Amino acid sequence: MRRTARLFEIIQILRAETKAITAEQIAEMLEVSTRTVYRDIAALQAMRTPIDGEAGIGYVMRSGYDLPPLNFDIEEIEAIIVGLSLLARTGDSGLLKAASRVSAKIDEVRGNTQSLQVSDWGAAAPTTIDMSELRQAIREEQKLHISYNDEQDNQTQRTVLPIAIVYYIEVVVLAAWCELRQDFRHFRVDRIMHYQLLDDHFKNSGERLREQWQTN
Repeated sequence: MRRTARLFEIIQILRAETKAITAEQIAEMLEVSTRTVYRDIAALQAMRTPIDGEAGIGYVMRSGYDLPPLNFDIEEIEAIIVGLSLLARTGDSGLLKAASRVSAKIDEVRGNTQSLQVSDWGAAAPTTIDMSELRQAIREEQKLHISYNDEQDNQTQRTVLPIAIVYYIEVVVLAAWCELRQDFRHFRVDRIMHYQLLDDHFKNSGERLREQWQTN
């Protein structure tokens, strides 16, 4: 998460709390270190954001601090709520946490909407791969080394260029250029037994590869 986005999230967390919240709790919610939270809060306080408290005790936002409202009409809000709810079907815990944060912001500004319900039945959360890291590798155009089990349970070692994630109802699939096969391949995420982020990148090639993949 970029620092500017993280500062915004800290403000939102503090605004939503009715009592003091510790840096450790904020760090767990944002999946960063406690030291990072301390630095971010110090930066916000230096920018005159009305945050009271100190390390080891907790932090609160003084009343009266507000942000601009969301400018969505009711049908746009309902579309967002349904879309966020459908993320539960992807098995991607990182996206689900982000969806929860967005929903909290909508509830705070527009009021809680319980009239729209979506079943959370769908793909199981993967146990061998961090989906947040996988999405980050796609954004940063970073190569991956994976150990992959096929339908016959044969394991192969692959170096791949990850370009997209496809969320089906029951499975999640990684689309990538496979250096072993010299072609595009789809890898079920639940069959990736191990993975490693490599130092090698394919900068400025991701968009071109996605275009080729989509035309295949």
